[in-house]
Amino acid sequence: MSEMDRRRFLKVMLGAGGALIVGIPLRAAHAATPPVPLALLGDNWTRLSAFVSIEPNGRTLIGARAPDTGQGVRTALPRIIADELDADWTRVEVLALPLGVEDDNGKPRWLYGPQHAGGSRNIPEAWQDLRSIGAAARWLLRNAAAQRWNLPADRLTTRAGWVLSPDGRRLDYGELAAAAAQLQLPDAGVALKSASDYRLIGQPARDVDARAIVSGRQAYAFDQTWGDGYVAVIARCPYAEGELEHLDDSKARAVAGVEKIIPISVREAAGLIGEVPLAPGIAVLARDTWAALKGRTQLALRWRARHGGDASTDALAQQAATLLKGTPTTQVRNDGDFAKAFKAAAHRIKAEYHVPFVAHATMEPMNCMALVTSARAHLIAPTQSPRRAFEIVRKLTRLDAGSILIEMPRIGGGYGRRLDDDYIAEAVLLAQAAGKPIKLLWMREDDMTHDVYRPFGVHRLAAGTDRKGRIAAWQHHLASTSRLWHRGVPSDQLWTSEMQPDALPAGLVPNLQLGWYALDFPLWRGAWRAPSHDSNTFAIESFLDEIAHATHQDPLKLRLALLQPARPLPVQDGTFDSGRLAAVLKQAADSIGWGQRPPAGHGRGLACAYSAGGYCAHAFEVSVQSGKLHFHRAVAVVDVGRVVNPLGLDAQIMGGTLDALSTALKLEITVKDGQVQQQNFPEYPIARMRELPRAVEVISIASTAAPVGAEDLGVPSAAPALANAIFAATGKRLRHMPFAAQLAHMD
Repeated sequence: MSEMDRRRFLKVMLGAGGALIVGIPLRAAHAATPPVPLALLGDNWTRLSAFVSIEPNGRTLIGARAPDTGQGVRTALPRIIADELDADWTRVEVLALPLGVEDDNGKPRWLYGPQHAGGSRNIPEAWQDLRSIGAAARWLLRNAAAQRWNLPADRLTTRAGWVLSPDGRRLDYGELAAAAAQLQLPDAGVALKSASDYRLIGQPARDVDARAIVSGRQAYAFDQTWGDGYVAVIARCPYAEGELEHLDDSKARAVAGVEKIIPISVREAAGLIGEVPLAPGIAVLARDTWAALKGRTQLALRWRARHGGDASTDALAQQAATLLKGTPTTQVRNDGDFAKAFKAAAHRIKAEYHVPFVAHATMEPMNCMALVTSARAHLIAPTQSPRRAFEIVRKLTRLDAGSILIEMPRIGGGYGRRLDDDYIAEAVLLAQAAGKPIKLLWMREDDMTHDVYRPFGVHRLAAGTDRKGRIAAWQHHLASTSRLWHRGVPSDQLWTSEMQPDALPAGLVPNLQLGWYALDFPLWRGAWRAPSHDSNTFAIESFLDEIAHATHQDPLKLRLALLQPARPLPVQDGTFDSGRLAAVLKQAADSIGWGQRPPAGHGRGLACAYSAGGYCAHAFEVSVQSGKLHFHRAVAVVDVGRVVNPLGLDAQIMGGTLDALSTALKLEITVKDGQVQQQNFPEYPIARMRELPRAVEVISIASTAAPVGAEDLGVPSAAPALANAIFAATGKRLRHMPFAAQLAHMD
């Protein structure tokens, strides 16, 4: 066996329940050459594809290619394979695959297809190719049985890990795996199951890591350790654009256990670390965490702001107000003649909504294990974008693709923060400088003050209706801090991260104008759950309620009048079906008891959203008593096409809903004198369980459409539905997030 083959094989199979393996190297699904057996001492596994290996006793190992940040793909993706394979799920063991890459004449060749966690793309990207992988493995097993029994393969069936013959004989997959691995797949491909034959897809399954998580045995990257390495923490510049003015590290070097003090120079790393530059910093490397942290406290540091040292979010709001009086930086969309239609309207309504910076506040702070030598690099990294991490490692080390190994343990939350890999660049630079393995740890204060934050935005909307209340004119102006700023994006494209030209009610209103105003601010921004949909939907769906109230209409009927009759509209990520959005909206209204008189002091509100191919509507029933918000009902209705794992879908929508409510109620990042003011959870208070709904009732619309992801779908419509419910209960409109301080002054 060649060293490359052995290395590639071990990269895939290492950690499979402690078993050593007999298998075959990775080959294309329709490879023309026969597989070459590879033998390793120990238990016997036979590898049928890059994702499927089977032990003689029938135990089946299925690889999960995508990082799992809690969105459940370590369960959903293997079940797609397992269903087409007709595997016995009780005998399936799921293995988190590392980044699948090898060197191809100096270029990376990706082995497992897309490997990322973001944009709710895993399920739609996996639906076809992972089913094909499972079907191919099933074809191999069935044909191996056909050869053994001397029967036509089309007379055989499969069921729960067995191949069955018409005369009642059966063979376990484990008995057939070795023979199956020697067969060649047909060039024409393999037929997939019909939906009526699904046995796992569409059935609820608990998360494969659930027991380990609740028992505390789940290992995250933060838990990993290498015996002879250093723990590293970094004192970073508190200014978004600053530099070191003074350093005295003598007391830090005197701390027992501190081994090295290493400065991180932004200028030296420029152009090598991806889209987000590193903060200037001083790294303390020690033999254990406590020594590293104590050493950091002993650094005598003075920082200087190079730009924005007097920046504040109060001044940013004033900048937005001034800009919104003028001409947009970018005219995003202009249908019909808004000015003329607005002037002629029977009713004219205007409103303004404010959305603050927010942090990601993942439960597992940023961290990375890095071992870098002249011959190889090995990372254990909680990254949502391992290919970006790979590119950073390759640029910094100049190693070939086959010499870089990136493992991706389960991640303690991502929400978009781990799409940016500044922490990985820090770990690699320190590992290179130290000449030893590095475990880089960010503390909560590091995470909170050096995030890539959800953009700040001020939304100014205007609408005109005819005498029957039909919307004839719509204007949406947004002043925001583009998350693409300083990321190498041309200035005329900075708006693309902030507004969707096809977002509601685009295509549904004859005279529509969308405009974006560029706000400049020295704070790094990044993707945050359902990027831009979360902020824009709050403004749009709140404003629709205001239009309904001003024109004496039912908010549900106003929305349905926009969405019906059902029609398809082209959008950036495919086709938007107004009928599917209307269906989830009506179901949410019916479930909350819309149209029925609520109890005294209670109010009901609803909102809907389209995001990443999915449709969602929220409906809440609330009351406000002595400044405290009480949830009485919380309903979320979704249409994600065919559901792979209903239990996982419910969890995603519940989690997204609660996160969105917590954020809308309590969370805000503010800046004063160029520095983030929130250091930890006391200043950034995640809502407690008693402050949120006791239950979120999730309803999924049955569908045969191709499945889409639900990672962020529970977020966009939750905040406006809450604001609308509070208005219905109190008569007071909340247009500025977060809401908690405003609620405190309500009777």
